[in-house]
Amino acid sequence: MEDKVLHGNSDSPEQQYRSFRAGDLAVYPAHGVGRIESIESKVINGEKHDFYIMKVLENNMVIMIPIRNVDSVGLRDLISDEDIPRVYEIMKQKRTATNDNQTWNRRYREYMDKIKTGSLYEVAEVYRDLYHLKLTKDLSFGERKLYDTAQGLLVKELSTAKNTDENTIITEIRSIFSPQA
Repeated sequence: MEDKVLHGNSDSPEQQYRSFRAGDLAVYPAHGVGRIESIESKVINGEKHDFYIMKVLENNMVIMIPIRNVDSVGLRDLISDEDIPRVYEIMKQKRTATNDNQTWNRRYREYMDKIKTGSLYEVAEVYRDLYHLKLTKDLSFGERKLYDTAQGLLVKELSTAKNTDENTIITEIRSIFSPQA
């Protein structure tokens, strides 16, 4: 993706922002893969601002992302083909049991913070840790929701990046955690 210089209403006259075009796929942290539907300008409080209009593929939610905030909100490109094996390697790693002694709400906050980073590697860690944790104890309601969220984010981005169906990705992930693996 190319960077383009946009003139924004900031302290510096010129700032560099990651550039997306209508039709591009991008990942919005905690929401997943979406398509940039359009780029629109709006006047807010007398100032003109440019926005990416992104539709999340999973649920058709539409998000307006100020172009000047792209880096701070973590909007990023889809994971590349060469980075996909690392996601699988993270899921194969043994998790550390240090979180087991924490209260569920502390674990929940740590996992939520990882998901909010937007990094698929962090999401893979959350999924792996919660998968293994649920084998030894009951997950809290919040942890079960995070587990489902992490799985959904992983499956959608990996299936989109690999241009394959979600069931294939689910089968691949299950094989990582099967006793034979």
